[in-house]
Amino acid sequence: MKKNGKKDSQKNRSLPKAYIEGAGIVAEKPITDTLEENYMPYAMSVIVSRALPEIDGFKPSHRKLLYTMYKMGLLNGARTKSANIVVQTMRLNPHGDMAIYETMVRLPRGNETLLHPYVDSKGNFGKAYSRDMSFAASRYTEAKLDKLCSEIFADIDKDTVDFVPNYDNSMTEPSLLPAKFPSILVNNNIGIAVSMSSNICSFNLTEVCETAISLMRDPEHDIISTLKAPDFPGGGFILYDEDELRKIYDTGRGSFKVRAKYNYDPDSNVIEVTEIPPTTTVEAIIDRIVDLVKSGKIKEVSDLRDETDLSGLKLALDLKRRVDPDQLMQKLFRLTPLQDSFACNFNVLIGGSPRVMGVRELLGEWTEFRICCIKRRIAFDLSKKREKLHLLLGLQKILLDIDKAIKIIRETSEEAEVVPNLMIGFGIDEVQAEYVAEIKLRHINKEYILKRLEEINELKGDIADMEDTLESPRRIKNIIISDLRDIIEKYGQPRKTLLSYDSGDDSVVIDE
Repeated sequence: MKKNGKKDSQKNRSLPKAYIEGAGIVAEKPITDTLEENYMPYAMSVIVSRALPEIDGFKPSHRKLLYTMYKMGLLNGARTKSANIVVQTMRLNPHGDMAIYETMVRLPRGNETLLHPYVDSKGNFGKAYSRDMSFAASRYTEAKLDKLCSEIFADIDKDTVDFVPNYDNSMTEPSLLPAKFPSILVNNNIGIAVSMSSNICSFNLTEVCETAISLMRDPEHDIISTLKAPDFPGGGFILYDEDELRKIYDTGRGSFKVRAKYNYDPDSNVIEVTEIPPTTTVEAIIDRIVDLVKSGKIKEVSDLRDETDLSGLKLALDLKRRVDPDQLMQKLFRLTPLQDSFACNFNVLIGGSPRVMGVRELLGEWTEFRICCIKRRIAFDLSKKREKLHLLLGLQKILLDIDKAIKIIRETSEEAEVVPNLMIGFGIDEVQAEYVAEIKLRHINKEYILKRLEEINELKGDIADMEDTLESPRRIKNIIISDLRDIIEKYGQPRKTLLSYDSGDDSVVIDE
C-alpha cells in the first residue's frame, strides 16, 4: 500500500504553488505541462532558426555573415580584418563575437571544409582535416567574399527575395539568398537540431548543374548518369555502390564508404597518405594506428609521422622490411578511419518545415525557388521600364510645343502652381508634369527631346518581351539553364574524389 501510495503521489505531483505578489493569485501547473511549454518553443527555434539549412544552401548564421560582408563591399573590394566583419555581423546575429567567428572559419578557402568556398581568406583559419590545428584570432586574419558569391547575391537588390527585420528591428536582412546554382548540394552542410539532424554531402558543381538542367528538360531523367557520386574537398576515393547511391538519390538517406588516397615510395620504404575521408582527422588516424601497434594487431609499421605542411596533408608510415604496402593498407582500411562511412540525411527546411528529400525532389524545390526569383526580378525591371516609358510619353507631348511649355513655366507666379499648370496645358498627369518641370533649361531643345523619344520604341519592345517571359514557363527555365551553363564555364572544376570499384581484394580499379 505504501509503495502504491508513493507511486500515486509521485505521479500526481505538481509544481510548488507560486504566490503572485500583488494579485493574490495562486498558480498551480503540472510539471509535464510546464516542460512542454518551455521546451517546444526552444526546439522549434533550433530547428527553424539555427541548425537546418534552407533551399538556398545556408543556415541563418551563414546567411547573416555573408550578407554582412556583401553590404560591407567585400565582394569586389580588398580583404579586411576578420574582427571588422565579426563586429558588423553582430548587428544581425546576437549570439556573440566568438560564435560568429567560429562560423566564419569554416567558410574560407584556407580551411578546406567546402568544395567551393564562399570566402577568400588570408591567415590561419585552421584545417578541416586536423583536430588540433586551431585557427588564429580574428584580429590576425583577413577575408573577403570569393568570386563565386557574385552568383549567390545576383539581383538581390531587385526584390528577388523577401527581406525581414533583424532581431532588434533596426535593419532588414534577406530571408533567403537568390543563389543562381543549387548550392544546397554543391557544399556539404551538417546540422544537429532537436530530435532531428541534417547531413548533406557535397557534389561536384558541374555535375549538379548538369543534373538540374537535365531534370528541367526531362523530369524522368536518370540522375546517376549525370551525378556520378559525391565529391569532397579532401579528395580520397568513394567505394562505388550504385544501388546505395540510387537509394540516397531517391530518399535522401543512406551511406557510402570513403577511402584514403596513398602512394608508396619504394626507395624510402614509406607509405604516404595524402587524402583522407571527410569524417575523420589526421590525429584520429594516428591515435588509432598507435593503439593497434601497441596491442600487436599491426606489426608492419616501424614509425609514424605527421608531415603535414603548407603544401598539404601528408601522413608517413615507415614500413619494416619485406612488408607488402598494399596488403598493409587493406588491413588499415579495415581497422582504422582511413576508410570511413558517410551517412547522408538530406533534411532541409522548405517553407519553414523540415523535410527529408532525395536529389530529384531537392533540385525540383530549388528550381521552383529559382523560378520565383526570376519572376520577381523580371517584375521589378518591368516596373522600372514602365515608369520610364510613362515619363517619356509625357515628354513626347512637350515636343508638340516647346515654346508653350516655357511660356507656362515663365508666366506662372508661384512655384507650386508650375506642375498643375503643365498638367492642364498638356493633358499630362502629375508624375509626368513633375518630370518635365525638373528638366534643366539647357535640355529643353528638340535634339535632347528626340534622343529621349528614341527610347520609347525600345522600351515598348522590352516591356512586351518581359510580359511574354512572365507568361512563359519555358522561357523562364531557359534563363535558369543559361545561368547554370555560365556558372559551369566560370567555376566548374574536375572531381577531387575519384571512384573506386574495389571488390574487397588487393586490386583496386580507379575511374578517373
